Amino acid sequence: MEGTPDAPDAPPARAVVEHRLHPVTPFRRAWAPVAVLVGWAVHDPNQAQEQLTRLTTTTLLIALAVLLPAAAAYGFLSWWFTHFAVTDAELRIRTGLLFRRTAHIRLERIQAIDVTQPLLARIAGVAKLRLDVVGVDKKDELAFLGEAEARALRAELLARAAGFAPETAHEIGEAPARELLRVPTRRLAISLVLTGATWGALAAALVLPPVLWLATHSVVTVLVTGVPLLGAAGASSVGRFVGEYDWTVGESPDGLRIDHGLLDRTHETVPPGRVQTVRIVQPLLWRRRGWVRVELAVAGSANSVLVPVAPREAAEAVIARVLPGVTVPAAASLTRPPRRAGRCVPVWWRGYGIAVTDSVFAARQGLLRRSLALVPHAKVQSVRLTQGPWQRLWRVADVHVDTGANKTVTARLRDVQEAAELLRGQAERSRTGRRDARPDRWMA
Repeated sequence: MEGTPDAPDAPPARAVVEHRLHPVTPFRRAWAPVAVLVGWAVHDPNQAQEQLTRLTTTTLLIALAVLLPAAAAYGFLSWWFTHFAVTDAELRIRTGLLFRRTAHIRLERIQAIDVTQPLLARIAGVAKLRLDVVGVDKKDELAFLGEAEARALRAELLARAAGFAPETAHEIGEAPARELLRVPTRRLAISLVLTGATWGALAAALVLPPVLWLATHSVVTVLVTGVPLLGAAGASSVGRFVGEYDWTVGESPDGLRIDHGLLDRTHETVPPGRVQTVRIVQPLLWRRRGWVRVELAVAGSANSVLVPVAPREAAEAVIARVLPGVTVPAAASLTRPPRRAGRCVPVWWRGYGIAVTDSVFAARQGLLRRSLALVPHAKVQSVRLTQGPWQRLWRVADVHVDTGANKTVTARLRDVQEAAELLRGQAERSRTGRRDARPDRWMA
């Protein structure tokens, strides 16, 4: 009997090469045992003070002689037993000294890859790679890699997620970016001064502690209340300035890139096609200057700010790059609720309004701090109509539009007949929008 011809040999499987993190990583991880002791001391300061007073100089030196090598050994071993590897379909991260953990992150599930550099990491020339993955609340991260290595690995992961062949993905490199917008430092500082939250937190921090002192004459009460208020005031002003310093938005084939930070430098990416909601916010004191803030809701990603402050025309130009083909509805095109809605929400009902275009569902709210939310029809997951007893009396209802980022945009206090038509029409627009939507692919 004649033998069948030999089948062609299958291509050999590509070997999976495991890598370690940057050699500076053990110094970071060596702080873990020290942090445990500090946490214990903060949790029970009285007992910690008693224990310290009992220690002699010799005992203290012996304790340090044991603690420091133990911390160094822990940092080295945790680094030694941490590996990562990139395969054709996934990123594998293997960690654990006593309890082993292996994460298999499929490339098509990656929503965003950010490169962050805390201040000390910038000095050391290293960076942290953070990954947003669909269905995972906690970000996986690789900390630390060399700065050039982190950017090259990010580019390779995005190229593979976009469907490039594994043998060529690592050669593509980081796609070039074209700058769209840069926030001047002076504008950022003025915008924070003109933000009501800054003055509200500062006023509370300055007024409430003296009032509590007059009422209680307790230093502990004043400190427990005043310190958090001062921290909140600092976070709403100085903290935001440091975090949003030198904010730059650039466009590249793998999405919009955002770079910002004075001390800790962050390199974020707004993933293409995964933006669920865009919100344009305008505080009262910004209106005269025509400034707005643009916020995002991205499925599976923690990135929430697109533009901290910019003229409205410049902000809308950036929005057009995030939502191709979408035009922000003009204020005159937004329809208010009927006047009888004032029986349900006095005065503030005037701040509500909606507009529905061929591409987005838009809802506005707020009189002092205006907020306009834009939801592309293709991103709508469900539509709901709700009506309380007082609303039934005045024949108004709310229409809720739910998106894939667990966010809801609401058209408040609409006429009940209009709300029913809006419910039916939005359900149909969502179906046709999903059918015609572009695929959510990197570098598409």
